[in-house]
Formats: sequence, structure tokens, C-alpha cells
Amino acid sequence: MTLSPARVPTTGVRRLTRTLYGYAFLEDFVLLYPVYALLFRDTGLSVWQISSLFALWSITGVVLEVPSGAWADAVSRRLLLWLGPLLTAAGFTLWTLLPSYGAFALGFVLWGSGGALVSGAREALVYDELERLGAADRYAQVMGRVRAAGLVAVMAAMGLAGPVLAWGGHTAVGTASVLVCLLAAATATRLPEHRAPGAEGNDGWTATLKAGLAEARADRSVRGALLLVPAVTAVWGALDEYTPLLVRDTGVSDALVPYLLLLIWAGATAGGLLAGAGERLGAKGLAALLAGTALALAMGAGVGSPAGIALVALAFGGFQAASVLADVRLQRSIDDARRATLTSLAGLGTDLATVAVYGGYAVLGTAAGHGTAFASFAVPYLVTALLLAAPPRGRAARG
Repeated sequence: MTLSPARVPTTGVRRLTRTLYGYAFLEDFVLLYPVYALLFRDTGLSVWQISSLFALWSITGVVLEVPSGAWADAVSRRLLLWLGPLLTAAGFTLWTLLPSYGAFALGFVLWGSGGALVSGAREALVYDELERLGAADRYAQVMGRVRAAGLVAVMAAMGLAGPVLAWGGHTAVGTASVLVCLLAAATATRLPEHRAPGAEGNDGWTATLKAGLAEARADRSVRGALLLVPAVTAVWGALDEYTPLLVRDTGVSDALVPYLLLLIWAGATAGGLLAGAGERLGAKGLAALLAGTALALAMGAGVGSPAGIALVALAFGGFQAASVLADVRLQRSIDDARRATLTSLAGLGTDLATVAVYGGYAVLGTAAGHGTAFASFAVPYLVTALLLAAPPRGRAARG
């Protein structure tokens, strides 16, 4: 039986999304995530040494973020999507077999490099494939589910890491993490990619990078979309690291902290799943979403009670949906030939803004407490909402 032409795009979308969701789950289903700090401590590293490892990890991502996106545009997005997990697997192998400061440092460089290769390439591949199939309007729904799959994987890893660690120690946790990364790489090879690398006449990744930066300078709509991604993503992405401290400050016992954290993660997961419903939101609709979630964050964090964590979870769900929608606006505004390059440029902006949030939180959290710090970081979202809701002439004048 021959498929009718109307069914062919549906079949292609189904193949793409099933593989993509599996890849997203495996990419984050890493048992080392919740316990690698314990591995460092048990190896004898000092707090200063551990902090320097985190800094090295961040620097690696910042340095390679944009060049890797240009490479994806010039060569192959799928190539980078399977190469990234292989580099991460190599880093985790070093941690498992040769636990030491040097091995941890090299492992973080490999992990940061792998993450940089994937960033930008995945979004570009998905959008181009959906556009080829005539389903670009489903991008927000698909990427929302991708993020939800990753969050479910993180929660599953949090639940399994403890029993595996108790059973086989750090060796068992590290081995399982390596195997999952290898499975992710194998899954990436099954992703479709019909775009011919270099078909647009690029001379290489450096030429692609220059062309992408030139497009960002010349097109105001592209610049606005590039700035919107870090404005929406960076703050709540950084605040996520401090949620255990916020929960503990509500007065609950340490035994209850993981359950309230799961509530926050569940809120973010729901936001990803619901992102597709908001794809038709215009600038004012997105502004309203940001303003509402900002108020929920401020109220929930300011209450200082376990009940307020439900509002924080609601806010994280709204921010997750808004992050997907900001990515949609970016993908629709940029040229196919430089899609990964400019997506990575937005990722670089997010990384730098996240570092700034860490610094600001250190000051606010120390001086006023975690609840006040969380509530204070609702302000940038309110400012972004006001700028989005402003009339076009007002936005042009501010630009």
C-alpha cells in the first residue's frame, strides 16, 4: 500500500520527533549529575579546586559556543549532535577511571565542548527539518516537549543515582553515565538531515561565522530576537541552581526538600509541554506571560512558606514556555544558512547573562536572604515585558 502525499509529511515528522525525544531524554539521563560533587569531595578536592572546575567548565562553553554553531552550519548539524555526547562520554570515562584534579579538569573541558557542539545545532536541525516537511508551525510544540523530556530525565536520574551509588559506588554511577552518553550519540545518528552542508556557497565555518554576525548587525529584527533569548532564559536558568536553598529557607526539614524541588521541576516540565499552545502569541501576549510569571515568582518567593513554592513552580513553568517561544521568534527571523550560528550566538548571550545573575545573586542572597533575592530577580522580567508591550515606534526609539 502506497502512502498518500498527505501522509508523507506526517510520517516524517513522527520519525523526527520520536528520535529527537529519545535523544533529549538520554542526553540528560546522566546519573553523575546529582552526585558528581560528592565524587570530587571524596577524591579530596578542596572547595577552591571544585570552584575552579566549574569556572573551567563555563569558560569552555563560552569560548566554543559561537564557533561550534558556525561549524554546524558549514558542515553538518547531525555530525555535531552525535559528536557532542561522545566527547562528554570521554570526559566521564576519565572521571571514572582516573579520579583526580587533572582528570576532572580535562573531563570538564570535554563536557563543555560537547555541550557547545550540541547547542544551536539541535535547534537548527529541528527547525529546518520541520520547515522542509511543511510543519514549521509545530516547532514550539516539539521543542517544548524536548525540554520536558530532558527535565523528566533529570528527575529520573535524581531518583536512581542514590540506589546505584549505594550499590556500586562512583564507578557504577560513572559507568552508567558513559553508557547513556554512548546511547545518545547512537540515537543522534538516526536523526534526519536533508540539508546539504555548504550548499549556500560558504567557504568554511569562518565565513559562516562572519556572515552570521553581519546579519545580526544589519537586521534589527534579528538583533531583537537574539537579545530576547537571554533576557527570557538566563535569569530563571541561574535561579534554578539556588532553589534548594530557597526551599530550605521556608522552614521545611531536609527530608522534604527533594519533594518540593520535584514540584518545581514538574512545573517547568508542564511549561515545556504547554509551549505549543502559546506559539501564536504576539509580542503583547508574550509580554503578558512574562509579567504574570514574574509576579508569581515574586509572590511565591516572598511568602517564605512551603505554600509559596507552588507559585515558584508555576513561575518556572511560565518561564520554560516563554523560553521556547523566544527561541521560536529567533528561528523565524534568521536565515537557514546561518541558523546554528545565530542560535549559538543567542546561547552565548545566555551564558554571559547567567554568569552576571550568579554575581548579582551572591550579593542579594548574602545581604537579604534567598526569598528576597528570588523576588528581586522578577524585576528584569517585568522590564522585558514592558519593552515587548511597548508600541513599535517606542521599541524602535529605545533600540
